[in-house]
Amino acid sequence: MTITFYDLIGDNGRRMSPYGWRVRMALAHKGLEYELVPIGFTDKDKLAFSGQNLVPIIVDGGKTVFDSWTIACHLEDAYPDRPSLFGGDAGRSVTRTVANWVNATVNPTLVKLIAGDIYKIARPVDQPYFLDSRAKRFGIPLEKFVDQSDAQIERFRAALAPARLTLQDQPYLCGQAAGYADYCLFGSFQWARCGSPLKLLASDDPVYAWRARLLESFDGMPGKAMGFPV
Repeated sequence: MTITFYDLIGDNGRRMSPYGWRVRMALAHKGLEYELVPIGFTDKDKLAFSGQNLVPIIVDGGKTVFDSWTIACHLEDAYPDRPSLFGGDAGRSVTRTVANWVNATVNPTLVKLIAGDIYKIARPVDQPYFLDSRAKRFGIPLEKFVDQSDAQIERFRAALAPARLTLQDQPYLCGQAAGYADYCLFGSFQWARCGSPLKLLASDDPVYAWRARLLESFDGMPGKAMGFPV
């Protein structure tokens, strides 16, 4: 049975969810086909079947799974004969740590840089909701929250230090080949690339070369997605 994948989209179908990108890369890693159901910020009614209102969601063999981490674990356990996302139980636990680091440290630094640009490429019908919901989430209006200063870019680059130290010695966070730990961080870069023209990395940064390798993965699928040059 084909997997049904509910993912966030912006104007012209831009795939602009960091967590959706984690799932998209995991599905590609496993070699699984899916049917996309595009969801805008104001399409909450389309998600009522899941008992919550957030994407990503997959429906696989009649089973509804939401939350990117839970989805990754489902794909790993449901398709053990396909390439592993984690490389075993120990790898799964370490990957959970990477996911939590990205969620708690990288994304909060990144969102200050790109939230204003994400608003611009949201579907017009979703823009009022985006402004209101982000003001409530951030505690201040979006225009006051956004910071694209050089200092904020440096704070973002500094937040990448754990990945940078690893990528100085190996091509991927998972070693010689990419795995779900890589996709957790790469999803955030795809969130940025699809939504913002801001240049986030210096070209001599090991993270820059790692991102370039992943943009070319799966026959160039990530790099072909609508977005801005990096």
